Amino acid sequence: MSAQGQPVSASQVGAAPPKVEYSLSGGLLARLAGMKASLAFTSYQSGFLYMLGSGPQGGAQLHQSGMPKPMGLCVDDKGGLVLSAGAQIIRFENILQPEQRINQVYDACFMPRTQHLTGQLDAHDVGVDVDGQIVFVNTRYNCLATVSDRHSFKPIWQPSFISEIVDEDRCHLNGLAMRDGKPAYVTAVSRSNTIDGWRDRRADGGVVIDVESGEVVCEGLSMPHSPRWHDGKLWVLNAGTGDFGYVEFGEDGEMGTFKPVAFCPGFLRGLTFHGGYAFVGLSRPRYKRFEGLELDQRLKDADSEPWCGVQVIDLAKGTCVDWFRIDGDIGELYDVELVEGFSCPMTVSPNSPDATTLITFDDS
Repeated sequence: MSAQGQPVSASQVGAAPPKVEYSLSGGLLARLAGMKASLAFTSYQSGFLYMLGSGPQGGAQLHQSGMPKPMGLCVDDKGGLVLSAGAQIIRFENILQPEQRINQVYDACFMPRTQHLTGQLDAHDVGVDVDGQIVFVNTRYNCLATVSDRHSFKPIWQPSFISEIVDEDRCHLNGLAMRDGKPAYVTAVSRSNTIDGWRDRRADGGVVIDVESGEVVCEGLSMPHSPRWHDGKLWVLNAGTGDFGYVEFGEDGEMGTFKPVAFCPGFLRGLTFHGGYAFVGLSRPRYKRFEGLELDQRLKDADSEPWCGVQVIDLAKGTCVDWFRIDGDIGELYDVELVEGFSCPMTVSPNSPDATTLITFDDS
């Protein structure tokens, strides 16, 4: 459970741990420390929300908290975490003061404080707008949605090629890029307007859509995921080819072009940034569902096996400079996020004993 002299200590709450081995590059912890951040990522396959940071002795500390199908993850402008999780959207709040620690180890403890019961919507990416409203990708109903006090969800936008809000995953809408506190771009596997039609367009039917205009701004992608706006560019993971890159927008209404920056050996989902570096999530493809994609051949050409983990990409050089890898029973991640201001955070599962016994109160 180590690499290049870096031990990985894992703790978990709320579920039996799968059989896995963790390893990481020698510089990853120092890089995170320099950013004053820790790394969070989700895996609906394992049912864990992970927090990777540095423990009191300086080694890697990986906290694993059981969640119901954890998918999209974001940090809101108040420092809370918002997670799309199975049939609910959960917001977590850090309950610790700066000088406090849990078990003399964790310098943040994110407790579930708000749970919106949405039903099984296959919600993917999630964001929070400038007014504090949660926005999430409702994949099952092909739309962007927000939570409702009365209903399962409230639709707020749908692609122009989707004719109605209906319980049919037609285009596999999945990714959401927020910009200036508003939903700005989304990704979909295809323009299909028939139930499950996207599966026949996995190789090259993927699109990026401008939310405000409703126009497709980039096409011909292979299962695109995780659009993110960073440093004046729209970045996208072209998952079916293994490429991390950005969209070069066309002029005078012309279609934009996807510009690859780095090939990562895996099916790519989950993307976040810090300065000149991107943190990219990689999964081992489920070949029965994803067979026939360009990624298969590119891995063979590179004489490489697919990864599960996170790679740190230098944007200027297009190279991987640090990494975290998972081998064993866990093969799929979904989202990646940086939690700034904490070196060793943890989360509490809403179904764990700690959720009912860990009591704090506001004495201000």
